[in-house]
Amino acid sequence: MVMRKRRRFSWLRLIIFSLILILSIVIVAFHSFSWIVKAIYPTHYIDIVEKYAEVYNIDPYLVLSIIKNESKFNPEAVSRKDARGLMQIAPITGQWASEKLPIESYSQDMLFDPELNIQIGCWYLSILNNQFASNFELVVAAYNAGNGNVSRWLSNPEYSADGKNLDNIPFGETRIYQQRVLRDYERYKRIYE
Repeated sequence: MVMRKRRRFSWLRLIIFSLILILSIVIVAFHSFSWIVKAIYPTHYIDIVEKYAEVYNIDPYLVLSIIKNESKFNPEAVSRKDARGLMQIAPITGQWASEKLPIESYSQDMLFDPELNIQIGCWYLSILNNQFASNFELVVAAYNAGNGNVSRWLSNPEYSADGKNLDNIPFGETRIYQQRVLRDYERYKRIYE
């Protein structure tokens, strides 16, 4: 009889201990989840992003999504096409921006400066935003493929039925890029708003 009580008692202790352990793990995981999500969707350079997003009337979450996809927040990133910095500004775009903004003593290496890179990126996004009537799908596609390509696609019934929206993006890289940026944009909004 005493043996049965001990066994029952030890099983009961084991079950209680297991439940407490599982509950503790769930609580820690729940509290860590927020930290993990924010690590996957960081807000590095947020002060600079918010500054220029406001100046150029661009959603800062769109800017963060583009930076995440273009450079993974690496200010020294260089693409195989020589685009540079956080927002992967092409040297020719940097030169054009330096004349329009104006930026004194411009050189391509200045594109590695996070503040200047984000300023130029937001400036360029504002141009695309105006050109494509604030249609984020078109703006993001144009940021990747160029506004000339997107304009041509809109005028081609093979890619656009109404001339205002793209039904199909012929560049696979741009199609995937657009999907990822827009997905990340929605996630940034959900996490930080």
